[in-house]
Amino acid sequence: MTALPIEAAHLHGFARLLRAAGFSIAPEQIIGFLHGVALLGPRSMDDIRSAALAALGPTPDRFADFDRLFRFWFSGDGQITAAGADEDETPAKDDGNQRDPADNQNVEQASGELASATDQLAARRLVNDNDRLAAFVSAMRDALPVRRSYRNERSRSQGGPDLRRMFRLAIASDGDVPLLPLRRRRDMQRRLLVLIDISGSMKQYTSGHMMLAHAIVQGAAGAEIFTIGTRLTRITRPLRIRQRDRALARVGELVEDWDGGTRIGPTLLTFLGIPRFAALARGAVIIIISDGLERGSHADMETALRRLSARAYRLSLCSPLVADPRFRPRTAALQAALPLLDDLVDGASLDSLTKFILTLARPAPSAIDIWRKVS
Repeated sequence: MTALPIEAAHLHGFARLLRAAGFSIAPEQIIGFLHGVALLGPRSMDDIRSAALAALGPTPDRFADFDRLFRFWFSGDGQITAAGADEDETPAKDDGNQRDPADNQNVEQASGELASATDQLAARRLVNDNDRLAAFVSAMRDALPVRRSYRNERSRSQGGPDLRRMFRLAIASDGDVPLLPLRRRRDMQRRLLVLIDISGSMKQYTSGHMMLAHAIVQGAAGAEIFTIGTRLTRITRPLRIRQRDRALARVGELVEDWDGGTRIGPTLLTFLGIPRFAALARGAVIIIISDGLERGSHADMETALRRLSARAYRLSLCSPLVADPRFRPRTAALQAALPLLDDLVDGASLDSLTKFILTLARPAPSAIDIWRKVS
């Protein structure tokens, strides 16, 4: 690989320093930073700082850390007081470098007593002993919402005239076109983005949710699956393996924070802070499978859901707690989330989740209906 010029290498080193300090920075952002500096000149250190702020995107609560590290790297002012990532930052893991190497339980009520913010790393063996999802995979292909694409397709009775095909037919038949050819915009399936909570409070549902995730990837074109807990992990690629046992085994190796703590808000903000991930949410049907029991401040969760709601075609929360008729959204996080959701449904069983997903093409209920349901 060609070495970077000395100037570019120094700028790249600053991005690496931010990563070591716990800032979530994607490779695309580093490239944008280098292009931004080249575009601005730069004529002063302020130009470099402006390019870094625009491209690397530190969150407002970490501006002070950003400025301290900027002065340290470019001016030698001050020192780094701690090595490694900030413990409040959420690590993200993609599935692009994945190496080749349990049944849903119908529990009536989920407990939130296990929810914690502790980053507990663990491996897990996912069990596959359920074959009820084959019909769901077949039905899902025609059950998801669609959107108009920019590509056209031939039509017999609807659409506008296909002038190119008409002229080709006219040339081939000496000007005789007995039937005007038509074309129309093609409909394509909207992306289905599923974020699955694998924290300790969701432990009893995890195997079933992973089996559902495999079925979704097999049945929905362009589906994307992520796990959220104390870390963010993209698991779409291993779930594309058709053999469910092998796919779940790969997922078990890839994810590191099984049955750990709960950082829903920070994890969702990490997802939104990585451009290639955030782009997946635009115009998508987003399903969050979680009990919504956030530990600590709910401000991050509210902020993340507000940003997801603005990007998504439809935003749904599937919580096992809804299965209990006595359920009421008492926590501050759930109360703040309700106005931002299109659906709040039962996420305790495979049957309830598959039935809900197969109704996504129908109009979403109004916010008033959701409030009536949980009040």
